[in-house]
Formats: sequence, structure tokens, C-alpha cells
Amino acid sequence: MKIRKFSFGKIVDCNSVIKDIKTENGEIPYFFNENGKLTLKFKKEDLVYGLGENVRGINKRGWIFESYCSDDPNHAQDKRSLYGAHNFLIIHGVDRSFGVLIDTPAKVKFDVGYSNNEKLYIDVEGNNYDLYIIDGDNLNDISREFRALIGESYVPPKWAFGYQQSRWSYKDEEEVRTIGDKFRDKNIPIDCIYLDIDYMERFKNFTVNREAFPNFEDMVSDMKKDGIRLIPIIDAGVKIEEGYDIYEEGVEKGYYCKDKDGKPFVAAVWPGRVHFPDFLNSEARLWFGKKYKWLVDKGIDGFWNDMNEPAIFYSEEGLKKAYEKVEESKNKNLDIYSFFALKDAFTGLSNSQADYNSFYHNMDGNIIKHNDVHNLFGHNMTRSAAEGLESIDSNKRFLLFSRASSIGMHRYGGIWTGDNTSLWEHLEMNVKMMPNLNMCGYLYTGADTGGFGGNCTEDLMKRWFQFSIFTPLFRNHSAMGTRKQEPFAFGEETEGTLKKFIEFRYGFIPYLYSEYMKASINNELMFKPLSFDYNDEISRGVEDQILLGDSLMLAPIIKQNAKGRYVYLPEDMLMVKAKSLDEINYEVMTKGHYYIEADIDEFIFFIRKDKILILGDSAKNVESIKNEELDVTVFLEDRANYMLYDDDGKSKEYIKGIYNNINIEIKNEDGDINVNCEVKGQTNVKKLNITVILKDKDNIKKCYKF
Repeated sequence: MKIRKFSFGKIVDCNSVIKDIKTENGEIPYFFNENGKLTLKFKKEDLVYGLGENVRGINKRGWIFESYCSDDPNHAQDKRSLYGAHNFLIIHGVDRSFGVLIDTPAKVKFDVGYSNNEKLYIDVEGNNYDLYIIDGDNLNDISREFRALIGESYVPPKWAFGYQQSRWSYKDEEEVRTIGDKFRDKNIPIDCIYLDIDYMERFKNFTVNREAFPNFEDMVSDMKKDGIRLIPIIDAGVKIEEGYDIYEEGVEKGYYCKDKDGKPFVAAVWPGRVHFPDFLNSEARLWFGKKYKWLVDKGIDGFWNDMNEPAIFYSEEGLKKAYEKVEESKNKNLDIYSFFALKDAFTGLSNSQADYNSFYHNMDGNIIKHNDVHNLFGHNMTRSAAEGLESIDSNKRFLLFSRASSIGMHRYGGIWTGDNTSLWEHLEMNVKMMPNLNMCGYLYTGADTGGFGGNCTEDLMKRWFQFSIFTPLFRNHSAMGTRKQEPFAFGEETEGTLKKFIEFRYGFIPYLYSEYMKASINNELMFKPLSFDYNDEISRGVEDQILLGDSLMLAPIIKQNAKGRYVYLPEDMLMVKAKSLDEINYEVMTKGHYYIEADIDEFIFFIRKDKILILGDSAKNVESIKNEELDVTVFLEDRANYMLYDDDGKSKEYIKGIYNNINIEIKNEDGDINVNCEVKGQTNVKKLNITVILKDKDNIKKCYKF
């Protein structure tokens, strides 16, 4: 049996239950009870993958992580939690590997060899959870079993794989139109521009600031005709304001979270004082989700949900205590301790445990303290949006992603990795997060390219673009008050380089979209550590090279001022060194260690042995791409197979099996290269330009016409 489930509660003796979980030889339990904590004794060689969105490396050994959705933009290495709560990990040993899911909405602490480097401690707040043990024949099998358990990943529209531009905040209609015009005038491809909080009337959800955006509907329509969609933000709090219909309707119907006295809980975020919709209540969830129709009717096709940990700037009670501390401190000689106490009274206002413990949910008749289900709030806000959008148009794919999340939300939308900073360390973190996020079901994901906070340098932006080319969500997002970081914000030379990178991304979409859809349908990973496919000792330790889909290994340059990087090849591979779609060089490289030079305007990646890369055309946006001809590059030893998936990119008809495949088979039969292609369904592709690269011979060019 590959999946075993064990339920725990306050009256359950953990040790008596989990002693039955044993390895195949029946001698050594996986887990035992040590001081009330679920405990595993590590072997020296054990690696620990998973935990989704978190700091540090792909292998999580050596630190403490807490699953507790946290509004914290300071993604330093000493942090224990970020915006997501992803309670799945894989223990990868030499002689045993298995997955572990802790299914609970409460806080979970994973002490992964920190307190004791030989032990994993799992401490669940409230000791009320389900434990799943997932076995498999290998790491890919374990991951596939887990993904099948939690459900198929969200699928966005194909245009959501195009380049996306955002900034807090494009302040008015003129600025938004100007940004779009610049992209078009400079022939830089783009599919989306984001509307941050300033598009709203005084930061109220499902409103438009008519002073700043007087012709909102016309702007949306005009830009969409030019191939640019506008993506507005939706926040988790509803402003308390008399006459605001959503506020008043929610109060009337009892759809907000309550305080201990049964009154709507009051907190503060962007608009000031707000109520939180009770997203864990099915009626309230659908009520809020249907409000998205107000913007859909104005031509909006996508949304990003924010501040849904939920973030709290302050509560009335917390603010009251802070003011009392000010009064208490007046006219006093404040020493170090009393000064810090005064300071902490205000720095501790935001996202305080006291506030999270002071409001309640009505989960369809069950009254539950928020902190007991904290990690489900953002999850259910995005579920709310997904269910609302489903009720608006059940066959249309909308772009939808969130900041906060937990295991299971991947069915409703994607995530971005939160409010990062323009730091090289955060580029590196972006690379290392991708496999662990995929393991937890999140395929549509990516970081704020260039960093949200801080001031991005030209070299960091170029290197970050070189990685974001390969991530499903490719959004350049920055904060108000920081250096602007649109592709044309850095000068002509950098603009030209970034334009070429964006054009490459559009040419890469046939492969990227194909791998995404196959991963979603088949419960597979897009991004994997090397050790998932290569079982040698060196591959187990590589942290800054990752596999992408069936064919590629990525090795991005993530260090400042680096003119290249060291790369380990676990087998013979074909190096691709590119500056643009038109400037690509290939070099056959044998298994081993290399230092590879790559200037700031070029990037490298690798085609694996007997694997195929598909590249198409660039265009001003995804829907303008014709791709009647595709370039096929194969690094061939014996036989290479690739199934290129495609569909209409808009509807959910793919669920019914309505899509097309081009199955490509290329064989080397004693130097004679044979190509076979089979098309299933309808395709726009009329011609394949095939380049076969053999290890010891000249390249072979072939053309295949349909």
C-alpha cells in the first residue's frame, strides 16, 4: 500500500498508533514519540525535500520551519515561515525514501535536524491532525502519488504564460496606458499589466477610483484589443464605510468573522478599518466570490489576491494598548528597557498573535477560533474567487493567484512567492523554491522578477530575467518608492538585452506550456532536483541546478559580478548558450565538472541526452503567436521521443480530452537518422525544422512537413 493515513487527536496515544509504521523489513519504525513530538531518526545521507515556499535550500536539513502563513517581506535566512503553509516533505535516503503529509490547518513546527542533527521533530499545535505516509518506487513515484492524493493543479489561460508588468503603483489611467504604449512602441512583447491598490476608490474592493481612472471600461477594452490584459489586485479586508454596498451587505447577512462578543471583528489594512469575510463559511465564500463578476463584466480576465494571511496592520485593541504605553511613558527618562518596551508596543501591532486569537469563524455552524485554522484563510479566499468565477463562466480559464496558501489551494489558483527584495540571495532562493513548490502542487508560480522591495541593479535584473524566462509566472513587480524596473527603465543597452530575453520567452512557450499541461494532467513535476532523475552522490548535493520538464537542465547564474559558473553534468548533455531566439549556440559536453563562461547578456541551459527542445516564434503577445513552424533540437544518441501538447488555451475542454499532440520520434540507426511524427487532434503546426546533434558527428538538418 503506497499511502497510509493515521489520525491523531488530544485523546490519541501517538506512540501506540505510529509504532505500526515501519520500513519494509519491519524492524525500524519511521517515527516514534519523543516528548509529545512526532520524531524520525535521520540517517547521515538523508535529504529532506518539500515544505514548499520557504527560505534556504532545496534540501531543508539544518533549520526550523514553521507552517504558519506570515506577512513578512524580510525573507532572510533566519526566517521560519513565509506566506505559505505547505506541510509536505519527502525523506530521501540511500535505502529508503517516503513522503510525509501533516494535514492540519494549525501551526506546525518542523525541526529538521536543528535541535538535534540526527532527528526530525514535527510538533503540531493542538495535536489534532492526520498523518499520511506516502511510499513509492522512487522520488518521482512518491511525488506523483502525493499529487494524485491532493488533486490536479490549477490551469491558467495560455496568455498567462506571457510577460507581465506590474508596479505598486501605476497611479492613474494615463500612466497605465503610457506603460502599454511604450511596450508596443518599442516592440517588446507583453500580455499583462497589473493594477495595484490605487485603481480602487479609497482601497475598497470591487470599486474603481473614477478620478484616477475615469474611463476604466474603455481602458480595459482598448488595451485588450491591443493584446494587453489588465490584472487588478483584490485584498482580504472589506472597508468599514457607511454606504459601501459590500460592507453593508456583509454585515446584514453575517458574512464577516466575529469577535468574542459575536460582533464583526475589526482590524486594519490598506483602507484602514476593515472586516474580514468569513471565507471558511460556504455561503460567505460564494457571496464574496461572486463579487468578482463586477470586474469581469468590465472586461477583466484575471486577478491576484493579496494580504490574505490575513495581514493585519493593527486592531482597535492593539492600538489602544499602544497609545496607553505612550501615555505611560510621557515625561519619563526612558532607559534601554523602557524605550524598547515603548517601541515594541508599535512594532508589535501588526500580525500579532493576540489579534489572531481574538476572532472566530462560523464554519457552517461550527464556531472556531481563527488561530486554529489560520492557514486556511488565504486558501479559502482563493477558493472563493475560483468558485465565484466558475459560477460566472464555467468553461473559461481565468488567471488567478494568491499570496497566502496551504496544501490544497493549488486546485484553485497559483501563487507568487511574496514580497521579496532586489537581492541576489532572493534570486537564488527563487531557483531553490521552484522544485519544492511543485512538490506541493503549485505549478503556476514564480517570483517578483527583479525583486519587489529595494532598488534593482541592471545586472541583477538581467540575471533574474534569465531565470524567469523558464518559470510559468513571469511577472516583473516592484514597490512604490523603489527604482523603476520596466525593461526600458535602465537605458538602451539593458532595454535591448531584456527585450531579447522576453522574445526568447515567447519562443519558449510551446515547450513550457506543453510541460505545464502534462505535469498538471499527469500529477507530475515541472521543476525537480537533479536527484529525482540522477541517483549519483554528486547530484544529490547539487542545489543550484534544477531539471525543467522532460528535456532540460537549468543552471542559472545567481552570483553578483559572475562571468560564468561551475556546472556539474550527471551525464553527457548539450549546452545551449543563448542571447536571443536568433543567437543560439550549441556545444556537446560529456559528463563531468565544468566552469562555463557566460557574459551578462547571455544565459546557459542544457538539453539532456536523447531529449528534445521545441522553440517557436515570438510575437507581441501570446495570442498573436502563429507557430506554423517550430524549431526542434535533439541531442541524440539512440532514440528521442517527445510529445508536444497544445490546446485552445482558453477553455476547460482539455478536461474532456479535447487537445492535440504532436508525437515526435527521432532514431539513430547506425548513423541513419529517421524521423516519425504523429498528430492527434487539430494543430496549426505545418512544419518542423529539425536539428539533430550527435555526440561525435556533424549536425544533421531535417525538415518535416505535415
